[in-house]
Amino acid sequence: MATQKLYAGAKLREVRTKMGNTQKDFAAKLGVSLPYLNQMENNNRPVSTTVVLALASEFGMDVTELSSGDSQRLISDMREVLSDPLFEGDALPLADLQLAASNAPGLARAFIKLHQSHRQTHERLAYLDEALGREDARASPSPWEEVRDFFHYCDNYIDAVDRAAEHFARSGQSGTSLKAMARKALTAVGTQVSFDDVDALRRFEPATKTLHISSRAPHETQMFQLLFQTAMARHNDLLEATLDLARFHSDAARDIAKIGLANYFAGAALMPYTVFLEKAQACRHDLEVLAGQFGASIEQTAHRLSTLQRPGSKGIPFFFVRVDQAGTITKRHSATRLQFARFGGACPLWNVHSAFETPGRFLRQLAETPDGVRYISLARDISKPAGRFGAPVRRYAIALGCEVRHAPALVYADGMDTSRASAFEPIGISCRICERKACHQRSVPPLERKLVVDPNLRDILPYQVE
Repeated sequence: MATQKLYAGAKLREVRTKMGNTQKDFAAKLGVSLPYLNQMENNNRPVSTTVVLALASEFGMDVTELSSGDSQRLISDMREVLSDPLFEGDALPLADLQLAASNAPGLARAFIKLHQSHRQTHERLAYLDEALGREDARASPSPWEEVRDFFHYCDNYIDAVDRAAEHFARSGQSGTSLKAMARKALTAVGTQVSFDDVDALRRFEPATKTLHISSRAPHETQMFQLLFQTAMARHNDLLEATLDLARFHSDAARDIAKIGLANYFAGAALMPYTVFLEKAQACRHDLEVLAGQFGASIEQTAHRLSTLQRPGSKGIPFFFVRVDQAGTITKRHSATRLQFARFGGACPLWNVHSAFETPGRFLRQLAETPDGVRYISLARDISKPAGRFGAPVRRYAIALGCEVRHAPALVYADGMDTSRASAFEPIGISCRICERKACHQRSVPPLERKLVVDPNLRDILPYQVE
């Protein structure tokens, strides 16, 4: 594939504005002419190699931030919004969406939020008879969606929380286990820890300052819950300050995000950034090896790999997703160009769905999206029993992957023929925005294509896509 040109006008403007420079001063520091800088800031020209080198050498900037993937995320989100029947007949060319995402990302996000508000209002009206006269009938942003978008646009990396967790993991004396450190930290604030034969994984009683953890839970789950409570008890000020910066629209969203940040701290303390990145690179990202070294679960390890986006010390940009047996996405993050459907399930051709059929095994897949980008994807089922007979077993499947150019750094790519085009399975994001004409698993017609319906022909699909 040809080298992709880098258009990052919005990022250049952001850097210049933060420095308080005029275009003339900034152009002089970068060693380019004023008209050339103006053209780059307006995405009329790609960012030149000279500018990239100047940003790195003169300003110490992590130049990978120029292609952080925000534009691709915005384009994917806008295309999915435009798949709403509300916009039927008003399909916008991809070039227009690319222009909006690159030149006016704030406007693009406002458009996405406006559509979210419309959907929420529409759903409220559907239950008008029940909600009539109630105070909570007012349309408001969905807390879950608001929190999801917060982590989504932070690249799933929260620097202050990540570094605090890493510092905590390093603060113990040599030979002291992380579990002992967590219990000591909780004891220091008056919290007693009790391991009980109960279903609930964790229950904290504020009145008695007692933390109850299920003795039936696996060791890695118990460790994670101890670290979660450590974050809530010892790093509450940091969590609250991070939430203040996020400016959530509702208390519910803030509460959900706080749990998410505490979970983030727990994962980052269990698998400290620097040493985890080094070990991951050394074992070529073998999930089982990493899980054993850090006392974590396979899911925790895969999720942690997707967060290694620290400026100046980035790991491989992975995508991570978890789906339930109905195909609904329950966790999603992508530091790659691959974006997941914000509403509904994942592409049925993706190997994550097949993982339920082969419990305990890793499935490998080479996949190609409609934009021509190729990926390697690893999928596995995850079962979460409650620890007693008769209790329901929660079953999920997870997928972890990256662009195929990173295959040499993955043990899972060994033996796979990444040079053969026919080895790559064609997958998409959502049927409504997938451009493939002849997909045998298509559930709904594509938004931007005209349909031909022939009553005398019944092929794989009941229509043909022009």
